[in-house]
Amino acid sequence: MEGNKDKIKPRALLIFGAPCSGKTTFAEKFANKFKLTYYNLSAVEKDYGLSFEDLLAVFELVLKTRQSLVLEGCIDSEKERTELRNVLRSHGYDPTLIWVQTDMATIRLRLKMRYKNVAKAKKAYDDAVALLEAPTDVEKPIILSGKHTFETQVRHVVKGLAEQADK
Repeated sequence: MEGNKDKIKPRALLIFGAPCSGKTTFAEKFANKFKLTYYNLSAVEKDYGLSFEDLLAVFELVLKTRQSLVLEGCIDSEKERTELRNVLRSHGYDPTLIWVQTDMATIRLRLKMRYKNVAKAKKAYDDAVALLEAPTDVEKPIILSGKHTFETQVRHVVKGLAEQADK
């Protein structure tokens, strides 16, 4: 069995969606449940003052570990998602995009609770949504509801991953 280890591609789940859609909650719980390494790329980028290009360059070191990963943040645009998937594939990873969707009323309510200020919540929403691009058909995302239970989300993602593996 040890000889097959190098033939199995490590997975990278790329989680994205609108602010307060439930992506961080899902990503952290999913990584914990399956003992996967989780990175919030937006937090790393912000904490270290990195550009997206610098983040990708640094992240290439992580990819040498060949650990399956759950990645969130910094992939709101098709261009960013494509660049990240290309880097992942160049290191032997099998990337899968997971788009977490939640209705606008729920997102706005969650933002109001987070910021405790309607004007700040509206600005955060407007700023984030201005950068967010829906995935294309080519990206073949697994679409996930940010309002479903975690157990339902897991079943949906595992089923989607199995379907992708069969193709």
